[in-house]
Amino acid sequence: MEKKLRVAVIGGGAAGFFAALSVAEHHPKAHVILFEKTNKFLSKVKISGGGRCNVTHNCTSIPDLIQAYPRGGRQLRNLFYQFQPSDTREWFESRGVPLKTEADGRMFPQSDSSQSIIDCLENACNLANVERRPNAAVEKLIVEENQWSLQLKDDTVKFDRVIVTTGGTPKAKGFEWLTALGHRIESPVPSLFTFNMPTESIRSLMGLVAPHATVQIIDTKIKTEGPLLITHWGMSGPAVLKASAFGARILAERKYHFSIRIQWLSMDIPDIFDAVEQVSKQFPHQKITKRQPFDLPSRLWLYFIEKLNLPEDRKWNELGQKNRNRLVELLTNDIYEVAGKTTFKEEFVTCGGVSLEAINLKTMESKKHPGLYFAGEVLDIDAITGGYNFQAAWSGGFVAGKLE
Repeated sequence: MEKKLRVAVIGGGAAGFFAALSVAEHHPKAHVILFEKTNKFLSKVKISGGGRCNVTHNCTSIPDLIQAYPRGGRQLRNLFYQFQPSDTREWFESRGVPLKTEADGRMFPQSDSSQSIIDCLENACNLANVERRPNAAVEKLIVEENQWSLQLKDDTVKFDRVIVTTGGTPKAKGFEWLTALGHRIESPVPSLFTFNMPTESIRSLMGLVAPHATVQIIDTKIKTEGPLLITHWGMSGPAVLKASAFGARILAERKYHFSIRIQWLSMDIPDIFDAVEQVSKQFPHQKITKRQPFDLPSRLWLYFIEKLNLPEDRKWNELGQKNRNRLVELLTNDIYEVAGKTTFKEEFVTCGGVSLEAINLKTMESKKHPGLYFAGEVLDIDAITGGYNFQAAWSGGFVAGKLE
């Protein structure tokens, strides 16, 4: 009688569930056990997207897709050709969870509830006879003669294959059990964080969104675009979060003290100087507080006028060329000092993890240990916001579960 393949998946998050389900699909006779150290599976899925779960991004081009990954990027090309966002959509919708695409390309379940995704994954595991073990922290992995021993607190269990999907961790100590296997760890530092600006008066505009900002981290090549949200502690929003992701290591080295340059206007505006000149000519007798040449939030426009120390009753024909130049300079080259960060603790994403150098990214198998696979944020892979981190989890889990 053919021996039944025993497969352990360590980590009960998005990548872990998808890996377990992929094993069941590609090896239907295998006995699959999914280990989770806590008493809750899919806890990050539960809280993601404010409880809505940003499942993936509606990106149809793989060359464009890999641009969303500050770490992993080009190496993930083979992974995404095997399982990409369109496959994610088909997977969930074929199991009764229709998805919707928002204006910025993010995809959510139509229910706007992460519970729909959780129920779908758990039901799929039930149908596939994937065994789940909560409160089962794996303390050590030992390989002997192509067999893997998982050491738990009160038990040792043997398997033929192991898939590690334990997610990211903010401290290197969380990876020690993997360094013992000879895998190098890229030291973890936070990614996707907001900027604290304790000395900047712009915090008084908390809640305001500038829809088309460009953020550059001064003295770096990092420049990102998108909506910018002003908060009571500083700045957030997609433009800032993307900058924090691409600058994760640099900003950690600077201990989160750095300067940013903001262009508050869309890069599509052909000539900002000309736009200011035109409003001066067309509405010379109107107050600058009442008429602006751009579609900026009114509170932000008034803040700029105050920042330039211009009287509120100043009219456009009284502004003068020098002040028009100052206004354009402020709109395109506004400097702010950052002194610290705020991380979304429940939804933290780390830059760092198991180095990709020892992973076969066509199969997700360890180059050091045959039969050992990895998927998800345990690897040195992370993305900007928009559903990309989950997509890497789905894709990595699917490919790892093939056990090729």
